Amino acid sequence: MIRFLVRSIGFFCLAAAFLLVIYDGTKSIAGNALFITSVRGLWDTLNAASLQAVQPLIEGRLGHFAWDPVFTGFLNTPSWAALGILGVILILLGRKKRPLIGYAR
Repeated sequence: MIRFLVRSIGFFCLAAAFLLVIYDGTKSIAGNALFITSVRGLWDTLNAASLQAVQPLIEGRLGHFAWDPVFTGFLNTPSWAALGILGVILILLGRKKRPLIGYAR
């Protein structure tokens, strides 16, 4: 059951990444320039207040170094890449294990 849930979330992340690639491509073609939606831009679109609440939480528990170069770098990555990588990782975690060759059960 858990494996099915993890794989389903992974496929949902891959589908969302594909939609974001289409969205960025369409916006780039229409604007005649390269547009890339960052994770920060997507997070601001979905729920801007939660992004403001996460910063003190990360700085308080992990220190200022964790926010400025690490988490800020993650927020500047393209959203389709972050969702695509997350989706692939979740799909790999949720797959069935290969049977061992030569071992009787």
